[in-house]
Formats: sequence, structure tokens, C-alpha cells
Amino acid sequence: MADFFERSLIVHEQLRGKIGIYNKMPVASRDDLSLAYTPGVARPCEVIAEDTSKARDLTIKRNTVAVVSDGSAVLGLGNIGAHAAIPVMEGKALLFREFANIDAFPICVDTQDVDEIVITVRRIAPVFGGINLEDIGAPRCFEVENRLQDLGIPVFHDDQHGTAIVLVAGLINAAKVVGREITDLRVVINGAGAAGSAIAKLLRCVGHDPSLCMPVKDVVICDSRGAIHKDRDNLNNYKRELLNYTNRENREGSLQDVLQDADVFIGVSKGDILSGDDIRRMADNPIILAMANPIPEIMPDVAKEAGAAVVGTGRSDFPNQVNNVLVFPGIFRGALDAGAKRIDESMKIAAAHALAATVPEPKTDFILPDPLDRSVAPQIAQAVANTAKEFGV
Repeated sequence: MADFFERSLIVHEQLRGKIGIYNKMPVASRDDLSLAYTPGVARPCEVIAEDTSKARDLTIKRNTVAVVSDGSAVLGLGNIGAHAAIPVMEGKALLFREFANIDAFPICVDTQDVDEIVITVRRIAPVFGGINLEDIGAPRCFEVENRLQDLGIPVFHDDQHGTAIVLVAGLINAAKVVGREITDLRVVINGAGAAGSAIAKLLRCVGHDPSLCMPVKDVVICDSRGAIHKDRDNLNNYKRELLNYTNRENREGSLQDVLQDADVFIGVSKGDILSGDDIRRMADNPIILAMANPIPEIMPDVAKEAGAAVVGTGRSDFPNQVNNVLVFPGIFRGALDAGAKRIDESMKIAAAHALAATVPEPKTDFILPDPLDRSVAPQIAQAVANTAKEFGV
């Protein structure tokens, strides 16, 4: 793994960044110059001034996404700031282009104040057809996303919803492998941040049309102090809100305590926290989705030896990689193609089912497609666009 770190540093130094800008039209003559710039450009400006919606037809807005971060919750690195977040946001922009032919720009803002982030995004929004929020720490990320839903373009916090969508798709297929119904599953999530809360909402169908989404039996969320339950006196408002749709039996204790007889473990926090004995506490043939990076909560071989039926991680060197790149290019492609004003819950559910369907015959080591499978994004995009039109988004 250290080799990847050093090789990546060399590549970044050689390339001076991973993305660039290309021109769609030539500037080889005075005629070209007159069309691209002055005097010809005045006419499209006049048309847009009369009707700002024409910007979508006459500029890059139709196919452009801003990848916005404050650098406060980057990968497994934490609060490293705006400058240090640039390589990750560049990488995100690279993947948008590679998998969905979307032009994306890294926008790393040098503030971690919610009001300033919201104001900044509002001021730059005219250029973009969508906003991908990235690596903004909880609970600020929830407020930022919520306050930007009236922009008239999709605003999507990928750390929350992208992770949740891929996870749910993987769980749909993992349940098929072990012969279980989704509605019978008892789930434990370790990590009460952006990803953990979004996963819990999607698994419990909070805010989703029940006809589109089948809820799991129950979800217990753990933070660094153990299970989040109603009798804890150290919960902030955000964590207390989680209890509206989780831990219906009010289970208390440590992560290990609530793993007793659980069917599914989902890790979105820190690595190397589970042992084989913890897996043996769970129900027969449990599903383990250990997504901490770079070290998962438990290594796949250890989990399988202890009785896990299906194991997924966030890493590309193990089977069943739970990777957001499987979702965000396709969901934005679909939203942009449909001219959607937001990405609503029905579109997220559609994306999860479309992703699951790309693996028609799931197996123990094949519950999700390869992240490099170029056929995945178009299938998700079509499902998302169709759903956006069906529900009038």
C-alpha cells in the first residue's frame, strides 16, 4: 500500500494536477475568434439576459458540475483544509469525466463556516448544472446541503447519499446470496457521521415512498461511546434525531454488545475494530460491509474464517468493493440529462435498484460490479432520468 502512496505523489508532481480544460471549437482564424468571442458572443449573452434558462442550452452549464469541499472530512485523513483537499476533488472531477462525460471542477473553499459555504455556492451556481458536495464534516454537511436545495439545480452530498446508494445496492444482492429478505435483517452501523446516518435513512426508508423502498427490520447506530439509545445523556440534537428511525428496541452497550444476533455489520468509521469473535456473536451467515479506509474494520479473511457469508470493503484489492464511483457519475448524468432541479429520494432508490440490477446473478464475491465497468453509469443514468421525469423533478 505504501507503494501506491509514493507512486501517487510522483504522478501528481509530474502532471501538476490530474485534469485540464479543452476547447470544443477551434480558434484558427479571425472568423473563429469573432464567433467565440467579440463581436459574436454578444448575441448569446443577450439571449441569456432575456431568459436565464437559456444558459443551459448556450453554455457549459448543461454538462458541468462543481465538486465543492471545505477539506474538513477528507477520506480517512480528517480535517486537512482546502488546499490539501484539492487532489481528492481533482480525482473526483477526473472520474466524472471518465465515467459520465461530465465536465467537473474542484472548488475548495477556504472556510468551514456553514453560512460562508452556502453563500459561496450560491454565488458560483450560475455556471454549473449541478453541485457535488464532498468531504464536509458532519453535522455541518447536512445543513449546507439542506439550505442549497432551492438552487434549481441538483445539490448532492456524495459522502452521504452516494455511499448509502452503493451500500444498499450491495446489501440487496448480498441478501439474495444468503437467501434472506431485506425486511428481516437486523443491521448494526458503526459510525454516526454523514455516511452512517444516510445509510440508516435509506435502509429504514425514511422520507422514501414505501412502494419504492423496503425497510430493514431495525438499525442500531454506534458512535465512539457505543450504541446510540434514548437513555444516553450525551447526545447532540443530530444524534438524538437518529433515534426517530433507529434502535426501536433501545438496545444499549458497546458495539460488541449490539452485534449479538445481528445479521449485518456496516462500518463507516475507523478500521481494525472487530475480531473473529465479534463476527461469531452475530447471526448465522452474517453480511459484513467494512468500509473504513485504508484499513477496514475487519480484514475479509478473518471475517470469513469466523463465519461471514459475504464480505465487502472500500478497497479495490478485495472483492465486493463498495465504491462511490459506481453511483455519482451515473446519478448526475441522469439528473443533468433530465434537467432535474434536485436529486430526490425516488431518484436515489432508482439508482440503488439500477446498480443492484447490473449484477443479475450475485455471488459471494460478486455483489457489486467492478468500479471500472463502463456500462454501469449509463444504466444508472437512464433509471435516474426516467424517475426524475416520472415524479416531475
